[in-house]
Amino acid sequence: MGEYQLLSKIKSPEDVKKISEDNIPRLCTEIREKLVEVVSVNGGHLSPNLGVVELTVALHRSFDLPKDSIVWDVGHQSYTHKLLTGRFDRFDSLRLKGGVSGFPKREESPYDDFNTGHSSTSISAAFGIANAKAMSGDQSYTIAVIGDGSLTGGLAFEALNNAGSFRRNFIVVLNDNKMSISRNVGAIPRYLTTVRIQPWYIRVKKVTEKALSRIPLLGRLIKGMLRRSKSKIKNLIYKNTLFDCYGFTYLGPIDGHNVEELENAFAAAKKMTAPVLLHVVTKKGKGYQPAEDNPGEFHGIGQFDIDSGEPLSSHKGFSAEFGRTMCSFAESDDKLCAITAAMTGGTGLTDFAKLHKNRFFDVGIAEEHAVTFGCGLASKGYRPVFCVYSTFLQRAYDQLIHDAALGGLHLVVAVDRAGIVGSDGETHQGLFDVSMLNSIPNTAIYSPTYFEGLRKALGDCLYVQDGLAVVRYPRGGELYRPEDFTDENIDYNIYGNPNARHLIVTYGRLFSYAAKAKKLLKKKGIDVCVLKLCKIKPISPETVAIAARFENVWFFEEGIKNGGVARTFSDLLTHRSYSGKYHIKAIHDKFIKQMSVSEALHMLKLDSEGMVEVIKKDLSHEKKIRHSRN
Repeated sequence: MGEYQLLSKIKSPEDVKKISEDNIPRLCTEIREKLVEVVSVNGGHLSPNLGVVELTVALHRSFDLPKDSIVWDVGHQSYTHKLLTGRFDRFDSLRLKGGVSGFPKREESPYDDFNTGHSSTSISAAFGIANAKAMSGDQSYTIAVIGDGSLTGGLAFEALNNAGSFRRNFIVVLNDNKMSISRNVGAIPRYLTTVRIQPWYIRVKKVTEKALSRIPLLGRLIKGMLRRSKSKIKNLIYKNTLFDCYGFTYLGPIDGHNVEELENAFAAAKKMTAPVLLHVVTKKGKGYQPAEDNPGEFHGIGQFDIDSGEPLSSHKGFSAEFGRTMCSFAESDDKLCAITAAMTGGTGLTDFAKLHKNRFFDVGIAEEHAVTFGCGLASKGYRPVFCVYSTFLQRAYDQLIHDAALGGLHLVVAVDRAGIVGSDGETHQGLFDVSMLNSIPNTAIYSPTYFEGLRKALGDCLYVQDGLAVVRYPRGGELYRPEDFTDENIDYNIYGNPNARHLIVTYGRLFSYAAKAKKLLKKKGIDVCVLKLCKIKPISPETVAIAARFENVWFFEEGIKNGGVARTFSDLLTHRSYSGKYHIKAIHDKFIKQMSVSEALHMLKLDSEGMVEVIKKDLSHEKKIRHSRN
């Protein structure tokens, strides 16, 4: 990689403005080299960031940051922004514990105006910022940068509808790269394509106005007449733009990889007395051939070889196993349907989409719609499975209650990336789905540990349950499995001596850590049994009866304590008049910052070493109490 002669000297956007136009291409090359270098080691969102290098440079040259505000939708494309705002020296720590975040963070820099991590929020947040400025007399600009994928989310259109009457200093940059994570689907991408293929209107308009301005008197008169009839001409060509209908002045399409053209467009947008939507066309993965060839694979990627673009590690994960199981069931069940919110590859549905095209539905980045759409399918006798990451399921809470559970409809939700996910940080940890779903009546929840449990749980969700049914599983693949562990049951498993005095209760991948902790404790003379729950709602009465026989019960949960399974289990034990000691180790009322999964579990004392430490400490404390009483 290069020496970053230009990039290393940039400490603020003011330094970006000082770079000569001749050196801008070199700066953009250095930025791309740095992005590839760091992401190849730390993992991260590569192709979205490669696609917005020139756009970000133009923004920093055109506006007065941090007085002017930029809100990045999702925020996964803000790496260049960070490099240009004084974080070059720390950029090697990207996505590492204590390092630079992969998303905008207000606490990290005054140049990060709003914390983002989920889609379609930028226009709402930016419009709120713009109104706050207007009320305080601040005339600075507010810019929302949103991708065409994010524009499929309903929240974006709620904000456009609200912002259309705002008079000035508010700009929405539509970064149109024809993709979100999966390739974009639906009416909005098709509409943008029709706009993109007719850029001649903008060019003809510019040439005509330039020519008329050279004709004395008569030219000015004709130019005025054309201006007054502009909307009629545009109606003939565009049938008027969607954004004009919302009250925005539409500018574009603009070449998103031409800094000079972008700067000119921003200069024009700043002169408008109405909100502006600037349509910028970019190429996802620009400048790094493997990412250009496979932008979806490089959207979010782990470590990879820079020369070949090949991942350095691969594993058979739960997502892939889920996809294979769905295909297997679909072969003999023509009522089985799969729904995703722009996450075909991420949720393991690529093969299903090819093999069962008529029963596969990518609804775009619209989780709320996905749930209610699935309920519509269910109401007519189909078996819809909505496949979604835990962190994104949060966006559909109302629909899960109102449209699925309340209506008693048989919707299956496959919750991928459940639990700690690691370096993407607070906005992406899958820690809330259990406490959220646990509060909804008419809901069954499964959390298997191994692939066989996933297959059984999905089958139960599809063919045994008759209401809202959920199966959740972690990112990555299977973890440690004891040689003497029997087949994974659908409700629960007992592992170890059922006559021991102490019991660990857990579910999901934490069972692997609990099994290791059991062996470590055995070496220290402490005999524990492990109760592994697979079905975590409703909890089997048998599991409570089993736990009630032990003197000490520790429930380890990779999720939020409030509303979690451990709390429910505690209530059930209390109803049985349990007289032993019950201990909960879960995540108490906080968000978990970016770090590796192993680092997070260790910090939370949810790995095997942490479990041993917690149990030894609690037993030692009990021993001291007994001695003090004697």
